[in-house]
Amino acid sequence: MNRPAAEDLEYAAPAAEMARQAGALLRRHYEHGVKTEYKGDVDLVTVADRESEKFLVESLRSQWPQHGIVGEEGTRDQMDHAWRWYIDPLDGTTNFAHGFPVFCVSMGLEHRPPGTPAEADGALIAAVIYDPLRDEMFTAERGRGAYLNGSPIDVSPTATLAESLVATGFPSRKRHDTPNVHFYHEFTLRSHGVRRAGSAALDLAYVACGRIDGYWEFRLNPWDTAAGVLLVREAGGRVTYMDDSPFHLASAEVLATNGHIHAEMVTLFRNMVAGVDLEPIPRPQRA
Repeated sequence: MNRPAAEDLEYAAPAAEMARQAGALLRRHYEHGVKTEYKGDVDLVTVADRESEKFLVESLRSQWPQHGIVGEEGTRDQMDHAWRWYIDPLDGTTNFAHGFPVFCVSMGLEHRPPGTPAEADGALIAAVIYDPLRDEMFTAERGRGAYLNGSPIDVSPTATLAESLVATGFPSRKRHDTPNVHFYHEFTLRSHGVRRAGSAALDLAYVACGRIDGYWEFRLNPWDTAAGVLLVREAGGRVTYMDDSPFHLASAEVLATNGHIHAEMVTLFRNMVAGVDLEPIPRPQRA
C-alpha cells in the first residue's frame, strides 16, 4: 500500500492535534488529583471528562461546522448531518479516577450520505486515539492505512490462538448480566493470556499495532469503538460480532483480531454458547 504521510491525512491530522490538546488537559488533571462523581450506580465521571469533551466539541465545531457530534458525556449536535464524529473525551475513566495509568482520547468520524437507512452504518472515514501518558498518537483514514506517531502500523502475524495474547473488558455496572467472565476463563486456558486494561479504544489500537492479537467485549457504545474499528481495519485486521456477522456501530459487542485467529475465536464463542467442548473448572487443592 502506498500510504500518505500521517500529517497529510485530511481529517485525522487536524483531529489528532485536538486530541493532543485534550490529552494535555487530561494529563494535568491526572497529575494534580482527580475529582469524581457518579452518573450511575458505579459509573464514574470526572471533571476531566467534561472539560475534555467541551474542548473537543468546541474545536470540532470550529474546524468543521457542518459535522455532527456524539459525545460520551451527553453531546448530541447536528445529528441529521451527513458527517458525524463519535468522541470519548476520556476512555478509561475508572482507571483515571483510581490513578491507574491507562486511558486515552478517542475520536472517530462516520460519513452517512443522504438516504442512508437509520439502521445502517455510514462509512468510517477517520480515526484518532491518543494516549497522553505515553504520548502515543494512533491515526487512520479509510483506504489510507493506520499509523502510530506517524509510522505505519499493521496487525500481528500470530497464526493461532494458542500463541496469542488477547484482551477483553468488563462493564462498569450490571456485571452480573454479562457472560464475559465465562469467556475469560476459556480464553485464558487456550491462549498465552488475557489482558484487561480498562480502555476499549486502546485495546482496539493495540490490535491494530500488533501488541495484542485479538480483543472482544460486550456493553460498548459507538464512541468506544468507532475510532478503533477503523484502525484495526486499516491495519489489516478483522472486526465482526462474536458470531462472525458484520459489525455495526450500534452494536454493544465487538470482536477484533489480526484476522489469522478470527475463525478460532468465533468457533470458541459458538461452542461456549452451545455448551460444548468446554474446559472443566478444577477443584481447589487442599493442603
